[in-house]
Amino acid sequence: MDKARTEHFRRILLAELRRHARLVGDDQAAAIDAAGDGAKESADLSLRDVIEELALKLGERESQMVADIDQALMRLDEGSYGLCVRCGKPINERRLEAVPTARYDAACQAAIEQTNSHSPRPTI
Repeated sequence: MDKARTEHFRRILLAELRRHARLVGDDQAAAIDAAGDGAKESADLSLRDVIEELALKLGERESQMVADIDQALMRLDEGSYGLCVRCGKPINERRLEAVPTARYDAACQAAIEQTNSHSPRPTI
């Protein structure tokens, strides 16, 4: 990947990093707000617990996105960004535009998903 394309993807990843990092903070603030509400009725307490759990789950998802972006930026610095970590072949740039954190080319991603679909445990 040439320098111009590398910088293009770096800008995309950094913009996504800022966006997701801000969302993590917003989700954590929402969870804290939900926990701090002075609900007294048991139904209100249950609702508050559900809202708090949902906010924390959303925060976990955003935190995982931040970690994925960080790993993609490390691959950019190492010079391995855009190469499938499974087979080493280049990842199609259209795929990287759609999923800038992609670690696998389309063929390897499909194989991984196929393997996981036969797994006895549920996948997300």
